[in-house]
Formats: sequence, structure tokens, C-alpha cells
Amino acid sequence: MDVNFVTLDVFTSRTFGGNPLAVITDARGLTTEQMQAITAEFNYSESTFVLPPEDPSNTAQVRIFDSVHEMPFAGHPNVGTAVALAQAGTAFGKPIGDTVRFEEKVGLVEIDILREGGEATGARFTAPGAATFGPMSEEEVIAGVAGLDVAEIESGRHLPQLVTLGIGFVFAEVRDLAALEHCSPRLDVFKTHLPVETTDGLYLYTRSGNGPDIQVRSRMFAPMHGISEDPATGSAAAMLGALLGSLEPGTHDISVTIDQGVEMGRASRIDVGVLRSADGVDAISVGGNAVQVMRGVASL
Repeated sequence: MDVNFVTLDVFTSRTFGGNPLAVITDARGLTTEQMQAITAEFNYSESTFVLPPEDPSNTAQVRIFDSVHEMPFAGHPNVGTAVALAQAGTAFGKPIGDTVRFEEKVGLVEIDILREGGEATGARFTAPGAATFGPMSEEEVIAGVAGLDVAEIESGRHLPQLVTLGIGFVFAEVRDLAALEHCSPRLDVFKTHLPVETTDGLYLYTRSGNGPDIQVRSRMFAPMHGISEDPATGSAAAMLGALLGSLEPGTHDISVTIDQGVEMGRASRIDVGVLRSADGVDAISVGGNAVQVMRGVASL
């Protein structure tokens, strides 16, 4: 059995930057076990498998896998898959317009295609539902997990905080760029304090600026899911937007520009929009570019 695939680098405009993604553009006939095996073979943080939608008014059903399990939702797989289908022009015989809708485990995800000169160059998705906030962690615990001194955890705005949107991460602000650059997560402490049952990873960031424009530099570690470090994490970007939006005074909308993957040599740029009102955060969108790198056929 032959299946077609494309790979893209997501949240970047150049090849060999951002976060790589493999997209199986027609996964009909594949079993779940084969999808998991293909994902392990590519050895990217995630791969996606595109199937005909259950509701014909939607674009496709998209299944997302990391190296160890199927995921209900993830950010760069949505952006990359949308761009791959838009560049192909059709999905299961239907033309791709300026908006696609993917059926996923988390629910329906709507994505706008970003174009330059008519060519699909990126995408922007609206987060499916509201983020929820879980328990906070002590600075000492997260410092131990991250291999930092406790004084390098910045808790003036918030303690390390679990945020969930289909999947969940612990978010901790660090004191400065130097702390972010030299953090070195310890797997043994990770297993004890951030086990796979309670969180999908640790997201460390430092920020500058206040609303409406906030600049962030970040790193994300998920060793319990086979990801020592992720160069771009779109789902976590949405959750960070929810967190920062909840902390910002007033009701103005904010934008968050996130640079991630710099320390890995795979610099990425993620743009987050946070719509706010007197009721809190109303909606979050996450966007960025993607560039196709390879295409081919996998023989099973």
C-alpha cells in the first residue's frame, strides 16, 4: 500500500526553520497502529493523517499523533495541514477556499488560509473552546524541573500555572533571557513532579512589553512525550495567550508575538491574537507561516 505525504516547516518562512510536520494527505485504509508507526518513522514531534469528513460541510477529518499517542489537538499540525491542503488546491475532490474546517478529537477547528499573491503561505486557527486553568506549582518545584535557581523563576505576575486546551502545559515566566537560555530540564525530576498523567510539558518564557503588544521568547519541553524540546508549539501559544489575557488589566485586545526554537537553531515566529471583554478572554487565534520541504510516497 502506497500513501502520499508532504512535509512542511511550520511557523517559519524558510526551510529548516520552525517545527517540521509530516502530512499524510489521504490516510484512507490506514489503521491507528499504522498511523502511530508512520509518525514514529518520521520522528517529528507530530504527524497528521487526513481523512474524508464525517460531515460533508467540513473540509476533512484530521488525526494528530506524536511519537507515543494520538492527540486531541495541536497547533502547528493544524497550520501545516491547512497550508498543505490549500497548496494542493483540493481535498477529496472539493476545492480549498480561504477557510477550512477540520474535525478533530477536540472538536471542530476553523482555520483561515493566509495567502501572498494567491499562494497559500500560512494559516491562522481559532482555538477550539476556552482554556481552563488548573493548579499552580511552587517556584521551587518548577525551578528543580527546569534546572534553574528558584530566583530565576519570575512569580511577580503569576506562579507556575497549569493551563489546558485539549492538552495541558505548565507555564512559568523566567527572570530574563539568560535564565531561559541556560535552563536544562532534569528528566528524573520531570517524572516526579510533571508526570504524563498531569501535564503534556513545561513551557518557559520571558516577556517584554505590555498590552496591547507583548513580545515573548519561549522554550517548551515535553520529555515524557518523547519531545526533548519543541521548536514551535502552537497549542501552547494559544494557552499562553489565554493566560496573559487573564492577567492584563483593562478590556483591550492584545497581540502576542512569540519567538521559539532559537536555542535549537530552528527559529520560529508565532502570532497570537487575544480578544477580550468585560467577561474576560472571548477568543484566541494563532497564526504563522509554513513552507513545504519534501513530498513523496511511503510504501507499507
